Amino acid sequence: MRIIAGSFRSRTLAAPAGLATRPTSDRLRETLFNVLATRIEGAAFLDLYAGSGAVGIEALSRGAARVEFVERVEPALRVLRGNLARLGLTVGFRIHAVSVGSVLRRMKPATAFDLVFLDPPYDAVQEYAATLGLLGGSAAGLVATEGMVIAEHRKKERLEDRYGELMRTRLLVQGDAALSFYLAGAASA
Repeated sequence: MRIIAGSFRSRTLAAPAGLATRPTSDRLRETLFNVLATRIEGAAFLDLYAGSGAVGIEALSRGAARVEFVERVEPALRVLRGNLARLGLTVGFRIHAVSVGSVLRRMKPATAFDLVFLDPPYDAVQEYAATLGLLGGSAAGLVATEGMVIAEHRKKERLEDRYGELMRTRLLVQGDAALSFYLAGAASA
């Protein structure tokens, strides 16, 4: 696994051992960040179910102002912290070592994010509806106006077109994976 572009381009990243964590492939990350190219510079980025941190680190590499990682599984947290340390990153990020639901329920709306990425374990299907439901409902204030929420999921897994204030505006399929792009506030327009 490597960083695709930006200040850390071509640097390698470690991934947690085993099958419990499935890192976003280099190819899918490249596709994701090609779509987000005009939005990433100076953005506040929230990486949910962060695993190795590859997506959030790619965001930092490409100029995101800050990234908050949410990961509660200890082996993944060790890898995430190790990846940040190997890159010499000491500022511009924060790690929340608790559940995604807990973070979303306790964060203050003043902490609005321009971009939110979520990639729960594919087998944890209920996490998609729960997290997107929170981000489009009671935690909607955490996503900036015109902010975007992106969910990585199996292409055969059908996510809803709307979750409260979130409306899907794009679906990209690549191999067995898909990216659903949701725009904040679009559902009320």
